[in-house]
Amino acid sequence: MRTRLARVAALGAAAMLALGACASNNGGGGGDVEAGDFPEGSTMAKLAEAGTITIGTKFDQPLFGLVGPDGVPEGFDVEIGKIIASELGIAEGDIKWEETVSSVREDAIANGTVDIIVATYTINDTRKEKVSFAGPYYVAGQSLLTLKENTDIQGVDDIAGKKICTVSGSTPEQNLLENYPDAEVVPFGAYSDCLEPLRNKQVDAISTDNVILAGFAADNDDLEVRGEQFTDEPYGIGLAKDDTDFRNWINDVLEEIYEDGRWVEAWEKTAGTVLPTPEPPAVDRY
Repeated sequence: MRTRLARVAALGAAAMLALGACASNNGGGGGDVEAGDFPEGSTMAKLAEAGTITIGTKFDQPLFGLVGPDGVPEGFDVEIGKIIASELGIAEGDIKWEETVSSVREDAIANGTVDIIVATYTINDTRKEKVSFAGPYYVAGQSLLTLKENTDIQGVDDIAGKKICTVSGSTPEQNLLENYPDAEVVPFGAYSDCLEPLRNKQVDAISTDNVILAGFAADNDDLEVRGEQFTDEPYGIGLAKDDTDFRNWINDVLEEIYEDGRWVEAWEKTAGTVLPTPEPPAVDRY
């Protein structure tokens, strides 16, 4: 397993040092990485040789994965994806971004549509039966978003008899169905699809991870996050089932950027514009 040379952990420092580790602190570009730097036949070697990587992410989630004015997604998930690509010697312009909504993530990995997925993807045992995960790189928690004018819902204890919008096939949907049977779950294909039904009062609240809801609240003055988070959602990087070498390598990259400051930099330029900076979570090398 290849381990990159340590970088100087100073935010805003020069991006390239004469130690041979040439990826910039913002994950911005390639560097003198070659396929021969990795074990022969490994996924890392194949991607480095190809000079491109396809990364699945969300296109509609502020702070984590949202398509910007230039048509390119931006957010914390996107920055993490850029860093992984840069460690393979792949520049930002050589990344192919594939929209992966919650319901298609396992299939996108299994059929090779994407090489990795960084898309607010909660690690759980059911998903581990189909894909592998590196990380976690962040731990979120399920919460509620409603109209500011709605005083009926202050937290999860108030959702009995209410219509709660979430995404079909997501962990939040499963949690609501299993643990809050008195609520009426209204599934859509994407969380952004819930916004107009909420404003039209076809649903009473939206439920998903607090960081996603915080992004919507930051962009919409009429919306507000309510109550404390009521789950722990460890976000992982999805990859092909049983590709242990690739998973271990990505975990090595994550642990390195926790130490050298790139994780904090990626957070503070994206989700950290709205949310406080947390401690990075411990990697689970299952």
